[in-house]
Amino acid sequence: MLEVENVSRIYKMGDSVVYALKDASLSIARGDFVAIMGPSGSGKSTLMNILGLLDAPDSGAYRIAGRDVAGLGEEQLALLRRRTIGFVFQQFNLLPRMTALENVALPLFYHSPGVGTANARALLEVVGLGSRVQHKTNELSGGQQQRVAIARALVNSPTVIFADEPTGNLDSASEKEIMAILRRLNEGGITIVMITHEEDIGAQAKRRIRMRDGKVIADERLEPLAAAAAARPAAPPQPPRERGFVFQALGHVRQSLHSLWSNKVRTALSMLGILIGVAAVITMLAIGNGAQREIERQLSSLGSNLLILRPGATRVSGVAQESRATRLSLADAQELKGRLTDVRDAVPIVSGRAQATHGGKNWNTEVTGAAPEYARMRSATPARGRFFSQLENQTRSMVAVIGATVARELFADKDPLGESFKVNKLNFQVIGVLPSKGSSGWRDQDDVIVIPVQTAMRRLFGKTYVDSIEIEVADPEKLEDARERVLAFMEKRHRIPPSRGEDAFRVQNLADIRQAISASGRTMSALLAAIAAISLIVGGIGIMNIMLVSVTERTREIGLRKAIGARPADILIQFLIEAVVLTMTGGVCGVLFGWAATSAVARALGWATFISASSVALAFLFSVAIGLIFGIYPARRAARSNPIEALRHE
Repeated sequence: MLEVENVSRIYKMGDSVVYALKDASLSIARGDFVAIMGPSGSGKSTLMNILGLLDAPDSGAYRIAGRDVAGLGEEQLALLRRRTIGFVFQQFNLLPRMTALENVALPLFYHSPGVGTANARALLEVVGLGSRVQHKTNELSGGQQQRVAIARALVNSPTVIFADEPTGNLDSASEKEIMAILRRLNEGGITIVMITHEEDIGAQAKRRIRMRDGKVIADERLEPLAAAAAARPAAPPQPPRERGFVFQALGHVRQSLHSLWSNKVRTALSMLGILIGVAAVITMLAIGNGAQREIERQLSSLGSNLLILRPGATRVSGVAQESRATRLSLADAQELKGRLTDVRDAVPIVSGRAQATHGGKNWNTEVTGAAPEYARMRSATPARGRFFSQLENQTRSMVAVIGATVARELFADKDPLGESFKVNKLNFQVIGVLPSKGSSGWRDQDDVIVIPVQTAMRRLFGKTYVDSIEIEVADPEKLEDARERVLAFMEKRHRIPPSRGEDAFRVQNLADIRQAISASGRTMSALLAAIAAISLIVGGIGIMNIMLVSVTERTREIGLRKAIGARPADILIQFLIEAVVLTMTGGVCGVLFGWAATSAVARALGWATFISASSVALAFLFSVAIGLIFGIYPARRAARSNPIEALRHE
């Protein structure tokens, strides 16, 4: 069944070459019970590792049931181990985070799709541990742990079991129990290859092979091999049926969750960096999006089809100064409205700062003089009271409509409607309170007093001209055309020479301003998100460090999993999934924490915030990507580990 021919295994130690095996040849029949003996350094463990497909010879041939396996790759060797071989180790190599039942059933994860734990439970009954199936390894004695290891070796129904010093760490009573179990297994037709240095243990085998200096020096038959066992043909082992992708993925997720749950504190600390990063991204984006939406809302209140006409400047002797010829008047507004078909309305505006007082309270605020059409054009219809009329404008009435901030600062909780107050020592009566529009980044839109434009010009500011004219265009799609016609009309009306035409007037398009501010808002949001994303990257580096620690800590576990049939791809996927599960869980917690942080910021500071589905998805998917990117190196390091070196790791 097993045949090695002129096999050598060489180790280089500096400039020295050491032969662990040197032209060793050996044949083991099916159903035999072989004890390989020899002093330390004789090569018996190296021979067992080659026979068990955990190591490969440097030269020579190794055949299993006539199939040469010496040149197979690691993945093919793993598939062959699943089907053919079971291992019983001197150090037991049980996973401490698992119960006895879970340890025994572990090879099924790599070998038999969809198989439950019934077979594993039955094997624990066979080895006398039926009452200890849910006990963890630290709750079992040495003999009991070795019996769990034997049950694990049997769970895949192997044709051969390799036992490395199976009684080396046991007391005499446990030693007898383990040897009795091995003999029963051999009588049942399983080939046993046992490594031991104890003569009384070796004497219980059917065949004893002695080694020294990497060579077989003696081969002694202690008991005849049963004819039936020897004659039974040994079919070449076939690779096991592969599981479906979904089942395999779910199995890896369960394994990863079990591993992470077994190290709760480390898992929680690992997730903390991702949690903070995701929460920071969501919070920053929510603040940026909220500010942008608030600015857009405030700009929308100005109207999407407005042009603002202002006087320009001319150059006299190289000095820039305002030109008298370009001053705007009330008549200009009337002419624009009456002469240009593109213009739906034109409102003259006068503005300035003034001191408002009432009942011992004073407040410095902005005063805007406007025509009655201002209320419609600027969405400034009073929330309480009314706006002034055209008659009140023409008669220069001392009436005012005030913003919410002015109402709060001058009148506190008192209803301001009908109340009198002073603006620059002139008495005005409050006839309305404007709807609240909130604060933008540069000014409080509620900190304003609106009065009739002629009152502002003649009584308050003493002006004979207006500061600007706000023009409402009939078709928002033709703002640029309307802008050109307004400029041409004003140049003609004021007889501006062609040489000064470009400087005489300035027309601002609020749509352009809105686009510029929106673009700035998006840039700021992206900048905030990029800054927050740095914490995600830092969290990813933390994940990588933790996974590297985990790989080092679980080196023997990795070696064990490979010994029981795990392919490099299985190990790679398991550690990658662990990293992704960490970041996904941290991402979910980060989303919840980000929502809570955003709500807290909005309540505490009064900022406008908005959590969009896209920002949540972006932060979550980015966290998963971080897990994949930073989990690849530790996962590949685990997958590439040598099973023999891993099993020997301390």
